[in-house]
Amino acid sequence: MDLNSDETDRFLPRFDAAGLVTAIVTDADTGTLLMVAHMNGDAIRLTQETGQAHFWSRSRGQMWRKGETSGNGLTLVEMRVDCDQDALLLRVTPAGPACHTGRRSCFYRRVEADGSLTFLGDDA
Repeated sequence: MDLNSDETDRFLPRFDAAGLVTAIVTDADTGTLLMVAHMNGDAIRLTQETGQAHFWSRSRGQMWRKGETSGNGLTLVEMRVDCDQDALLLRVTPAGPACHTGRRSCFYRRVEADGSLTFLGDDA
């Protein structure tokens, strides 16, 4: 066993200077990467209490529940934390597209070596 590994059994998220942790969101059934967002303590608490994914919008400076305007919510199946407790993985059941563009995933473009972008199918 690695002596430097964190073996604590307590959830103690390590927030950055802005009070946030990165949240990686995947489809619990398919493993598809849906989106990346940020959570503060309140977003984590609300997500755990309601079972619906809540995030902190850095651009708007406010809390938001995914799907509150679109109806495309994310129901929490499982929340995991990484070894340093500075990133979260939310495994969810999506109620529709996760991306504000209407696509299933926010990761719908591949960056090519020449700097161009290739649009991928919705299954990507």
